[in-house]
Amino acid sequence: MSYLDATEKLQRDTAGAHIKAVLFDLGDTLLDFGKIQVAKIFAEGAALTYDYLKSLGQPVGSRGWYFLKYLARLRLRRTFNVLRGRDFDALASLREVGTKEGLKLTDEQWRQVAWLWYEPLTGIGCAEPDIVETLTALRDSGLKLGILSNTFVHGSSLDKHLEQLGILEFFSPRVYSYEFPFRKPDHRIFAAACERISEAPENILFVGDLIGKDIKPALKCGMFAALKEAHSNVGKRLPPGAHRIARISELPGLIRKLNAGSAGKHCSTQ
Repeated sequence: MSYLDATEKLQRDTAGAHIKAVLFDLGDTLLDFGKIQVAKIFAEGAALTYDYLKSLGQPVGSRGWYFLKYLARLRLRRTFNVLRGRDFDALASLREVGTKEGLKLTDEQWRQVAWLWYEPLTGIGCAEPDIVETLTALRDSGLKLGILSNTFVHGSSLDKHLEQLGILEFFSPRVYSYEFPFRKPDHRIFAAACERISEAPENILFVGDLIGKDIKPALKCGMFAALKEAHSNVGKRLPPGAHRIARISELPGLIRKLNAGSAGKHCSTQ
């Protein structure tokens, strides 16, 4: 079946159907990161930001002290916010701490600092080779597409990565947890995403890789849910009512099946 034929079939199947929007998790769903070597990625980000700030003549001190200082702060902030059930805004935190230490940067320079901390992840975070074709088919069939992700990485950095991959244009809204005083699996962030994408939960398919934070709360909110296979869910049992996909490219076929009536019953496709 050609791309045009597949899109036209999906359009016919989605007309007046259950699913009118798809919300995606980001990490290990839209973007495959695999098991991240956190220490290595942090060290690379620290080196990039230190060199950048040094080139601007900013008072950053020694390289070793800079590394240890930010490592301690990141661990403390992450632990504190996990206990509170929310994420912090990395860009706002960098600006707050840096300003107190005498850094004087423009808004654009602060965004560049945030990007350089994130940039090492772009070397390992990739999308499926046919992702543009898949997202185009979904969008052209009339489906709304959005992102709902737990993250402390600022939207300017995430959006830049998505733009580099050629897929930013497909997603509106993009709901990032650091914008809220709660995070997945809290039902309130799912409700916020429904509001932003302007669809009721029963008309939304949520795609994620974590059973506890993505799939179960999506089902509880009344959404359809599809578990994207990833290292984070190997060997884990699919909850009743959820569906499983190995690749994002399977979504058009799954949605056709759901809208044909089989998923109206929320039956498992294990």
